[in-house]
Amino acid sequence: MKRTIILLIVCITNLTGIGCSQDNTSQEAEKASLDQKIGQMLNIGFRGMAIADTNHIVRDIRQYHLGGVTLFDYDVPLDTAARNIGSLQQVKKLTQDLQSRAQTPLVIAIDQEGGKVARLKPERGFPNSVSAQYLGTLNNIDSTRYYTQKMSQSLSNLGINVNLAPVVDLNTNPQNPVIGSLERSFSADPQTVVRHATAYINMLHKFNVLSVLKHFPGHGSSKKDSHLGVVDVTETWEQKELIPYRELINSGTADMIMTAHIFNARWDSTYPATLSKAVITGMLREELGFEGVVMSDDLMMGAIREEYGLKTAINQAILAGVDVLSFANNSVYDPDIVPKAHNIIKELIEEGQISRNRIDDSYQRIMKMKSRLSTKRN
Repeated sequence: MKRTIILLIVCITNLTGIGCSQDNTSQEAEKASLDQKIGQMLNIGFRGMAIADTNHIVRDIRQYHLGGVTLFDYDVPLDTAARNIGSLQQVKKLTQDLQSRAQTPLVIAIDQEGGKVARLKPERGFPNSVSAQYLGTLNNIDSTRYYTQKMSQSLSNLGINVNLAPVVDLNTNPQNPVIGSLERSFSADPQTVVRHATAYINMLHKFNVLSVLKHFPGHGSSKKDSHLGVVDVTETWEQKELIPYRELINSGTADMIMTAHIFNARWDSTYPATLSKAVITGMLREELGFEGVVMSDDLMMGAIREEYGLKTAINQAILAGVDVLSFANNSVYDPDIVPKAHNIIKELIEEGQISRNRIDDSYQRIMKMKSRLSTKRN
């Protein structure tokens, strides 16, 4: 078996950047059907350590042109450790079987940050990992490279091509229930975060794995968990939380960026960041100049699910500028989330709420990113 780099667009590509003409990307968008374009905008979680044709994920890939999946080790709704990850050989076979069913190479993503947030655990035969906080406190770039090399090599060998990491939130509130208390942040100092995140991402690139910076525009100061409901950071968020994003974007290091389900009345008086055009298009695209793929955090989390209906959340996220809509299927589980989301997007287009050009914009960014994906097939 060998690794093959699938070029989805006729362009010059490498692990640090892509030279690709707008004409070629536009041609790809013209050839693809609307159904294909919509499918590529969806990333979901699913149940199963092995793939059978009766599993909805096969339907989602084949019929709805699903763009990506996210693997988990624990099934929260069922309260069981049996989800997608059992052993090295099992995960490797799972990713191969997923890719073999896809016409367009899949994003196969995982949250392998290290430390307390690691889906690949030593007790199942995977390399030991350390937290971002441990690395930031040690503050030795060689140590960061050492630990991330083991992690990156493991991901590559397993056929996982996107790591939903590193976290570049600042550790401004050590008691933060979802960042500081879980040791997910390198530091409260933006420059320390930038140095270690850069080393982290560069090592991923050496093993053909892409990164996702999270959680934009900065979740470090929050006092609540957005898995459970809306988190208001109006009084706690600081401008310096944008520094890691700005510097990693300017250096060309940022591959993809994940949004945060946090609310700040100074950004948008109505919507949280994931659903806010002022934040995603205004701050991230226009102010910081990010031209890559924007991925939402899980749209099934309480902060979104309990406040907005599925149609409103999808509509607002796309209008805000999000390219990939994530449905982790791990707070609640819906085997039909892909057909539901797919049909809602088509309805929104037919109703004139979302333009086809807006879908084309996301599709082109996704295809440009996918031209860099390493995929492993049988």
